[in-house]
Formats: sequence, structure tokens, C-alpha cells
Amino acid sequence: MPQLPDRPDLAQLRRQARELQRAAAGGDPGARRRIQPVSAKTTLSAAQLAVAREYGFASWAKLKDEAERRRASAPDTTRETAAPGEPWRDLLAADGPDDADELIEGQYADRPQLRPILDAVLAVLPGLGPVTVQARRTIVTLFTPRRAFAAIRAATRDRVDLGLRLDDARPGGRLLAAGNVGGGGVTVRIALTCPDDVDGEVRDLMRRAYAENSAPPPPRRPARRLGAKAGTMTVVIEGSELPGRTCRPEPGGRGHQNVHVALSGRSADRRAVTVPGKPHQGIEPVPGDASAARWEMPVTVRRDDDGFDFAGPFVRGVRDDRHLGLFWGDLVDDETLELFRGAKLRLVDIDPELIEEALRPGHTLLARIRLTDAKGNPICARVHPPYLTWSVSADGAG
Repeated sequence: MPQLPDRPDLAQLRRQARELQRAAAGGDPGARRRIQPVSAKTTLSAAQLAVAREYGFASWAKLKDEAERRRASAPDTTRETAAPGEPWRDLLAADGPDDADELIEGQYADRPQLRPILDAVLAVLPGLGPVTVQARRTIVTLFTPRRAFAAIRAATRDRVDLGLRLDDARPGGRLLAAGNVGGGGVTVRIALTCPDDVDGEVRDLMRRAYAENSAPPPPRRPARRLGAKAGTMTVVIEGSELPGRTCRPEPGGRGHQNVHVALSGRSADRRAVTVPGKPHQGIEPVPGDASAARWEMPVTVRRDDDGFDFAGPFVRGVRDDRHLGLFWGDLVDDETLELFRGAKLRLVDIDPELIEEALRPGHTLLARIRLTDAKGNPICARVHPPYLTWSVSADGAG
């Protein structure tokens, strides 16, 4: 039985457990024999328990407590450092590197062949500047001192997605739509299938994302004076050709089984569901296999030197991007909509003459939207004709 040193190195103990888990997951017979007495699984927690038992402790927590006690009784100023070849470990968020280790290991426990891709991405970080690495259950998010600039997710059995926050970038070439990477304000992603994919181009894009999200925000412009109120118009959205209850928008990505679409907004007197991570609710969710969908709402219209502006509990976006939004998500327990896509119906794109007409008494601004895109998936992003048309009806006539 190995003996615990008088001043144990916690980082070394963690590395022992990680290396044992990786070896066992890779099929090493000796590593498997060490883990089997404590667990049939080859998880990081099982490896930690095996290491603790080998040192004579009943659990990893007891081994860690004893290691910390011994270090406290024989203090020095030596700083624990990352393992050779893993300089990024010093960047882990300070609120629990052990937990971060376990979360990262858990993301790749059933797909160890992808772990070298993650390590290749993280190996770029020390050359960027101050970075914090935050691990969650399914994603690793990277932060500059100002805000998040990238996110990494094991997307499939053979692909890791690197999401980047590049506000002016558009999909094209290696840059794909953000998809399900999520987190950190990601706008585009790069699909990585091997460590060599983290090449000069990817490193340059990471540096660009880091620089863009490290720069201080532009100074705030003086608050704009509200224009005079022109009136309140009634807007009706009529949706047709819904895509169904199930879909898989990203090839090889996550499938969705209880798809609903809802109006984005705030309402105290209409059926509304929570949308995690969003300030708005999902109003009047409609199942994806319904024959049609319909939402009605008031929109306040103001007029100033620049034309019309719009406001109200269902209006979103800055002045030059005012729009009505639709949420696509999986409905959970009739209370929560797990968002995976959104659609934008831009009010600022409407012909001003239609707005003038819709403000007349007894008139309604009507948006007709086809809710399935050309690939048979839920329509998303900014919706253009022929998928969306605007018109005005009188006395509710279509």
C-alpha cells in the first residue's frame, strides 16, 4: 500500500486519478483491475475512490481532507502547477478545480477519443492572455476578463464543436451556424474531428474572438428621447406548415421530441412558460404538430424624425432591430420550454404605409409565416419572404 507523503501534492493526487480513469477507459487491464474492486464503472469518481482506497482511506473526500490537513501543518509557499502539457489547468475557475476536473472528465467519459481535441483547444489558451476556464455538465466556457468568448462541447461521438463569439462573422467555409453549442454568446462554430484540426486558422480565430471580447465596450450613447405616440396597433401572427413534434436540426446533433413554438414576451394574464436563460416567457406555446398557430398582441407605435419605433411587452431588440420573436423548444412538464431555436419577425422591415394603415381604427397588422424551413426544420433566425408576409386586414378579415 502506498504511503501518503507528509506534505501531499493535491494536484498530483488528482492527476493520478485522472490518469487511472483514462487508462481504464482505454482498456488497460492493470487500470481496470485497480478500479473494479470499488466500481464497475470507469468514471473519474470511481478512479478517485480507487486511489483513496490504495492510500488507506475510505473515500476520496477523506483522502483530500487528510492531504489538506497535512499541508496546513507544514506550510510553504510552493504553488501547485498544472501537469506537464496541461498549462490550461491553472486557468480553471477558482470555485472548485476538483469539480471542474470531474465535470470535464464526465463530458468525455463515454467518448475518450475526443478528449485530445479538447486538450488541443485548451493548449492555445496560455498564449491568448488572461483566461478563465469554466466547466459545466455538458460544456466548457472560456472567459476573457470582460466576458465569455468561446465554448467547447462534445457534440457527437466523433466531433467536438468549438463555438466562438465573433459578432461580425457569418457562416461560411469552416465557420458554421452556432447550432447547439450554446453559452458565451456564441455566434459561429467550428467542427473539430481530430487534434490536427486545431490548426493555424483555428488559433487565429480564437485570438480574434479573444481580442474582440477583451476590448472595453463602446461608450454609451445618450439616451434617445422617445418620439410622440402615434397609437397602438393590433398585430396577429398566423403560422402555418408546422414541422411536427420531433426534429434534429443539426446533423448528428441532439434530437428534440416534444417540440413547441411560443411567442416571446411578458404576460400576466395569458398562458406562459419559463424559458431558461431568457428574460422573456414563452407565451401560448403551440405543439409542433398542430395544424396552425395564432398569436395576437398590442404594439405601441411612436413616431420621430427617423420614422416609426415600436414598444410593448412583446417587442424585442434595439431601435434598428425591433422585432417580434418566436421561441422553439422542447416543452417539459408544461412549465418549461427548453430553447433550441428562435425566429425573428422584424417590425422595422415593414412598409411604413402598412403601419399607417394598421393604426386606423378597426384594422389589424397581419403576419403570415410558414413555420417550416426548406429542410423541414423549424424556421429560425431572421425570417424573410416568401416565408413571411405582412398585410393589413379590416375588421378582422384576412
